[in-house]
Amino acid sequence: QVQLVESGGGLVQARDSLRLSCAASGRTFSNYAMGWFRQAPGKEREFVAAISWSGSSTYYTDSVKGRFTISRDNAKKSVYLRMNSLKPEDTAVYYCAADWRGGGSYYPHEYNYWGQGTQVTVSS
Repeated sequence: QVQLVESGGGLVQARDSLRLSCAASGRTFSNYAMGWFRQAPGKEREFVAAISWSGSSTYYTDSVKGRFTISRDNAKKSVYLRMNSLKPEDTAVYYCAADWRGGGSYYPHEYNYWGQGTQVTVSS
């Protein structure tokens, strides 16, 4: 069992930066791949980024490549999403998720555990 708690969201202006954090409980955090997803009002939840259990592989959706960076610290049982050059279209609730298979996935249904989400609002 893994419990996830996101933090770090807020209201920022376009071109600002934020760092989201996701703290996990459970002894096997280091075995899980971790992902960040987001959901804007009236839209489906979409993949943002993922990182393998070791941190050696990372994946990003095209719209955030070069702006967002996913990282993890297994000793702290945490995963992070550094978001630079934020745009109004990045506005959404951001969720972290854990995938026991370890490799990382683009698909929400392949994740086993989810956090409650943190709101990111980017004003123009």
